[in-house]
Amino acid sequence: MLQVRSILTIADNTGAKQAMLIGMPGMGNRRIARIGDIIMVSVKEALPHGEVKKGDILPAVVVRTRKEFRRKDGSYIRFDDNACVVIMSKDVKDPKGTRIFGPIAKELKDKGFNKIASLAEEVY
Repeated sequence: MLQVRSILTIADNTGAKQAMLIGMPGMGNRRIARIGDIIMVSVKEALPHGEVKKGDILPAVVVRTRKEFRRKDGSYIRFDDNACVVIMSKDVKDPKGTRIFGPIAKELKDKGFNKIASLAEEVY
């Protein structure tokens, strides 16, 4: 569960390292973002010659959360960090980077993020 001002690690190779959640477009008055939700982030740390720069505002999708996530079969999944992947736009669900680092939840594939699931190292 993520809320506004939560700090996330970026799990792709766009050049951003850390970002802060600044909004959840199209969610009405929902205050919490979960795995698979599209969010807006502001880049807080970035590599000097990366594709994105510090201060950029970008759409991203949540791929890992520290708060456990209940699956339909009754099991729970939890990760060690909060992470997101920068995507092209809110409508196009393709990642901006070409590599995805770390594990991701298989629920992303169910929500239409097939390209992210195929690029990931591990899908849990």
